[in-house]
Amino acid sequence: MRGRLRLWLRRTITYQWARRIVVAVIGGTVLLIGIAMVVLPGPAIIVVPFGLGILGLEFAWARTWLRKLRATATNIVNRMRGNRPPVTPP
Repeated sequence: MRGRLRLWLRRTITYQWARRIVVAVIGGTVLLIGIAMVVLPGPAIIVVPFGLGILGLEFAWARTWLRKLRATATNIVNRMRGNRPPVTPP
């Protein structure tokens, strides 16, 4: 029984899964710390995109959120400067 479990673990836990788990744990921790910094003192504006960037190494949803966050930040900066937002082709 023990030999079968060890063989199953060896086949199922590969480098790719291990990397995905490590990226999820580290990126999720950084993202949660950044979200906590929204209400606590700290540089949440820097930490949240950094956490999404780490998660974006392995997860497509994090890359999408990071793109949306970047676009929103660019629009806010353009409005503050008085520039018109860029027109995207249909």
